Amino acid sequence: MSHGLTGRTTVAGVIGWPVKHSLSPPMHNAAFAALDLDWVYVPFEVAPDAVGAAISGMRALGIRGLNVTIPHKAAAAEAVDELDDASAALAAVNTLHCVDGRLLGYNTDGPGFVRSLREAGYSATGKKVALIGAGGSARAVAYAMAGESADCISVINRSIERAVAVADLIRDRATYPRIEAVDLASPDAEARVAEADIVIDSTSVGMHPKVDVEPVVPAQWLHADQVVCDLTYNPRQTTLLRAAQARGAQTVDGTGMLVHQGAIAFEIWTGRDAPVDIMRQTLLSVLNVREGMQADEAK
Repeated sequence: MSHGLTGRTTVAGVIGWPVKHSLSPPMHNAAFAALDLDWVYVPFEVAPDAVGAAISGMRALGIRGLNVTIPHKAAAAEAVDELDDASAALAAVNTLHCVDGRLLGYNTDGPGFVRSLREAGYSATGKKVALIGAGGSARAVAYAMAGESADCISVINRSIERAVAVADLIRDRATYPRIEAVDLASPDAEARVAEADIVIDSTSVGMHPKVDVEPVVPAQWLHADQVVCDLTYNPRQTTLLRAAQARGAQTVDGTGMLVHQGAIAFEIWTGRDAPVDIMRQTLLSVLNVREGMQADEAK
């Protein structure tokens, strides 16, 4: 049933710069409709120097929840009243919840990845993990993998300094895994990827529009006993995932993490179980249209 917008409609949304291409509005609005909730989800384009004012406006306007995307996650972490453990450790927030005038900050990226991995039938517990990249997504996933008690986490990056920073961040989180930083150009990089049970590419290599570039991880480093994950979701089938499939590996694309980080935010805001299947169907429909348009543009 369509409620229509009234003074009773609860507002949620996303802030970013830019934000016009966000896939969250159709995904969340479909979820609200599926549960017959009188909610609406709106994209708000917020300039980097206006993040604090925008979040203060959230409180003043009674906006119940916001997702926070690039490049505002660090600034958002500084603007809230309380952080959950993940967002405090990462100094980055991707979900805001306004409760009785208090702003609570969460980071659902890592838990979203864990859910996507479980949904595909895999767990990091006791496994060797090779994580490619050292940006914000890598930090969130590394923190989550340590929380899942992976046996060993190798953070592999072109800049060894950034890899060391990620390794240092999660070392205190770990219960027993070995954690190491590895230079992508070193011989150790191939060895760590080859011996990994789970390989996760958190870089933007292979993302639209540069979809045909060689993956960071050469195909010959991969094999059939691995699960290879790419956090990129546009396109769903990146050059890395195609290479992994050709080597016989199992693959997990980036749509699962996108759906589940959104589903966790939905649950925080509404207190209801997210209609994950509806969110996924909506996301895939929008992505299919977008990929079709991109293919036409490339002709």
